Amino acid sequence: MKDFHIHLVSDSTGETVGVVARASLVQFEKTHTTEHLWTMVRNKSQVKNVLQGIKANPGFVLYTLVNSKIRDELEAGCRELGVPCVSVLKPIVAALGIHLGAETQARPGGQHVLDAEYYQRIDAMHFVLNHDDGHSTWDLDEADVILLGVSRTSKTPTCIYLANRGIKAANVPIVPGFSLQAEVLEARRPLLVGLTVDAKQLVQIRRNRLRLLNEVEETDYVDLETVVNEVKAARRLFSRHGWIVIDVTRKSIEEIAATIINHCNRRKEELSWPA
Repeated sequence: MKDFHIHLVSDSTGETVGVVARASLVQFEKTHTTEHLWTMVRNKSQVKNVLQGIKANPGFVLYTLVNSKIRDELEAGCRELGVPCVSVLKPIVAALGIHLGAETQARPGGQHVLDAEYYQRIDAMHFVLNHDDGHSTWDLDEADVILLGVSRTSKTPTCIYLANRGIKAANVPIVPGFSLQAEVLEARRPLLVGLTVDAKQLVQIRRNRLRLLNEVEETDYVDLETVVNEVKAARRLFSRHGWIVIDVTRKSIEEIAATIINHCNRRKEELSWPA
């Protein structure tokens, strides 16, 4: 196991550089990373503080700084310390500038401007929170996506991830012995997606959940035979209505969401085709 420090330097919230760093680090096994996040770095005094931190814990430096003077200050300091310093945005912005034949404008935190897309994400998040676990079914037809599945099939976290992409998602649990609400079956605008999972893995997930809640584990909720029947019944329901089915076994939330987004985009294209 290789231990190392990584310093993430941003002139804004650090969200962009953090996502890039984590997406890159997962490619390397047997490494343990200590992450140092430096946000809102917009003047030379703040850069000096960052460099002091890097000197105390030398390591790889990734940054998203658009101000050239601040950027040069950081890069010069890293050269003196002998640590690698890489810009996340610089090569991409430069390539886009050449392609578009335009000059860039240095706007710290420009990716977080309060534009229409930002408010769309906020609106989507409110929708997800109001329509979690089968609540507020009266306006389900306003959803972009409705996720259905038995308990612990990653419905809620997937909906939250979709909301961060501006997608209004609702989730409805499939509970043994209870029929689906009429509003779900009558919904025409949303894309309906059924989430399924391997029964053995589901039992383990549910056991872990009960353990965290200090609840009794020996119930039908975690009985393998019962759970197998529960999952089969849900799959029959999905098949009967012709809904899209995604097997979430061994899939991350990002992978589940990406599949749903692809289905949404494909559906939009189909609806826009001339008859």
